[in-house]
Amino acid sequence: MESFSLILAIVVVTALAFDFTNGFHDTANAMATTISTGAMRPKIAVAMSAVLNLVGAFLSVEVANTISKGLVDEAGIRPEVIFAALVGAILWNLLTWLVGLPSSSSHALMGGLIGATIASAGVGAVHGDALVTKVLIPAVAAPLVAGIAALLATRLTYSLGKKADGDASKKGYRAGQIASAGLVSLAHGTNDAQKTMGVITLALVAGGAVAPDSDPPMWVILSAGIAIALGTYLGGWRIIRTMGKGLTDLQPQQGFAAQTSAATVILASSHLGFSLSTTHSVSGAVMGAGLGRKGGVVRWSTATRMFVAWGLTLPAAALVGALAEYVTGFGNWGTAVVAIFLVASSAVIWKLSRREVVDHTNVNEVDEEPAGVVTTAIAAVTPPPAGPSEELAATIPAQSQAQASAERKPSTTTTTV
Repeated sequence: MESFSLILAIVVVTALAFDFTNGFHDTANAMATTISTGAMRPKIAVAMSAVLNLVGAFLSVEVANTISKGLVDEAGIRPEVIFAALVGAILWNLLTWLVGLPSSSSHALMGGLIGATIASAGVGAVHGDALVTKVLIPAVAAPLVAGIAALLATRLTYSLGKKADGDASKKGYRAGQIASAGLVSLAHGTNDAQKTMGVITLALVAGGAVAPDSDPPMWVILSAGIAIALGTYLGGWRIIRTMGKGLTDLQPQQGFAAQTSAATVILASSHLGFSLSTTHSVSGAVMGAGLGRKGGVVRWSTATRMFVAWGLTLPAAALVGALAEYVTGFGNWGTAVVAIFLVASSAVIWKLSRREVVDHTNVNEVDEEPAGVVTTAIAAVTPPPAGPSEELAATIPAQSQAQASAERKPSTTTTTV
């Protein structure tokens, strides 16, 4: 690496910072349902996810090659362009984390890269065919495929387990959830960690540090894997709360079906080199599992906010990336201004997040929102599932229970003689 310049070092550090935010932003993809159903304790869950993300980073480089070789022209791309792209991606990740929305880190990265590339080299520098076939089509297809698969898997699971012992069945599905959550974490490492590898490799090519069409060097694979693992261990508790409790209420059977379906879709896309959004896949699977249980519903108001964030991710990150590239075009002082803006904005977002702290101690607490029109309609026409006697007792109005308790309670009135 004879020409490893200062700007190239800044780009690599910024890319690893993005990878770190990707880790805590996407922890929910693997562990939200496992935590929400009580299958694993929160801190243990994120620790396991971190280790498996690191392992997954070493299993493939297909997605990394899609980013570094397929999305934009390597020729003419300066390291400053990569830096500007990362600024757009990091700021979008932090903003959506602040409000607890599970948006796509992958699309934030690609949006920033596309915007910065267009600002620097024009529209022709973006490979439109790769953008459509390996980014946009998977973005639409992944949540649909994962959602339908999870819905069918949930119904099959409940159908096969009708005669099974309730407690034993729940224990079995909790064990299955742990295994499937590990598979999602491994799949996340094979897909999302590679995106940072691809960006760093693209920057190394742009800076003349490695030859064009090179695969990611081993130190890039290792550093990207460690960065995403550390971010995962810290846990994106805000997004875990939304994914685990905000979209729907999941039982262990549903959690197992959702995670298995999502992991299958993610691993298949990694094998094909599709730069898939793991967030889209897992969110679709969670909603499908929510609808797959008899009497289960999805909180559509939360889902709608999430869909809006998905639609805004690419253009918003692209706009910030393009503006950052414009400022870096003024030279070293422009790059310094963008770097200061990134650090200051990140500090402000962190400060705002401290107003309402969400961590492993309160991640499963969620304020009930009013039922939407769709949720109310589904609940009205769906008979409630048969449950044990304690569930039946829970349906008795509170006043009736209080009255019955008062009648059973022996009198404590004393009579004065």
